[in-house]
Amino acid sequence: MTPLEKSREARALLTQIIHKTPLQYSTTLSDWVSQNAYLKCENFQKTGSFKVRGAYFKLSQLSKEEKERGVIACSAGNHAQGVAYASSKLGIDALIVMPEFASISKIEATKGYGGKVFLYGRTFDESHEKALEIAGETNRVFISPYDDPDIIAGQGTLALEILEDLPEVDMIVSPVGGGGLISGIASVIKSVNPKVKVIGVQAKAVPSVYNMMKRREEEPVTCETIADGIAVKKPGKLTLEIISKLVDDIVLVEEEEIAGAILFLLERCKMIAEGAGAVGVSAIMYNKIPLGRNTVAVVSGGNIDVNLISTIIERGLTKSGRRLKFITTIPDRPGELYKLLTVIARIKANIISIHHERLNPVVPIGLVEVEISVETRSKEHTEELIEAIGSSGYRVKII
Repeated sequence: MTPLEKSREARALLTQIIHKTPLQYSTTLSDWVSQNAYLKCENFQKTGSFKVRGAYFKLSQLSKEEKERGVIACSAGNHAQGVAYASSKLGIDALIVMPEFASISKIEATKGYGGKVFLYGRTFDESHEKALEIAGETNRVFISPYDDPDIIAGQGTLALEILEDLPEVDMIVSPVGGGGLISGIASVIKSVNPKVKVIGVQAKAVPSVYNMMKRREEEPVTCETIADGIAVKKPGKLTLEIISKLVDDIVLVEEEEIAGAILFLLERCKMIAEGAGAVGVSAIMYNKIPLGRNTVAVVSGGNIDVNLISTIIERGLTKSGRRLKFITTIPDRPGELYKLLTVIARIKANIISIHHERLNPVVPIGLVEVEISVETRSKEHTEELIEAIGSSGYRVKII
């Protein structure tokens, strides 16, 4: 059976289990890049991400004896929820190993779907090794998050939906972690229309596939990223083989660019995306790739920890030039702070916070240090504010 045939088989099985997620045309993003830009909204999928596609199809293919043994999986969150959900539907006992610092919301959601959670390790890779160890000790069936033909075939059903809704697609931009999603997409797309470009996107903090594709090791792999769903130090053997053969390019995005994309999706598209889910949009927004006429960005998931949202919004506003924090000094006399604030008010910037420091030992006697955080309308408005403050005699240090 070819990969395309296997994904079609998975599609037929999954029809009554998962959502056919919307393919939304984004007017704002299209205007931004002067091309037709679409969003494949897997953040609206059951369990909040695409992972349920591969998980359910894989578990459905297990023998009766394998199902009775139970399954074990490792995940930073989305695969965990997919396996837990699929296991509950199929009556299979599931144990999920998750990193100790996994999102609280993802841990609780996994438990809510019926999965047993064991926290181990600081990174996905450490959790992966522990899950394999437990599988050997308990005889549970290990469910890979990406390096499995059935998992890949299940993820490929997403590409079948894109082709059904937009036959004229000429580029698909997908997140890349372990490689299961993009392998499934590329396997289907290249079988139907080899001319369609498939582009992968990784966080610069975790450029594992990028390094292997480009045959370079200059980019360090730290796993410290807001895109925790793709923080995988080493892709699968099978997925890397497929990516090397079928994927046209891999690009990297910075943390601030990911935050900017999350903010864009929240503010302009009225949807929540997690960090990993937003990297495709980030690559489009920040000109990482030459776009096709009809480009689809896969928003792979929306399972973001609510405690991170305010931080991400702050970083996104800073990246887009709408948040400025600076330090300056003013004479230590009554009315001097008022004069500075009058300049800011004249430019119509909104003050968020002020810290007035009189005891900084590096500030000359007779002066006080003032740290101010302001909100502006745009990068141009921020530049206007900085110019106005500077021309009023204040030295501005941006922080």
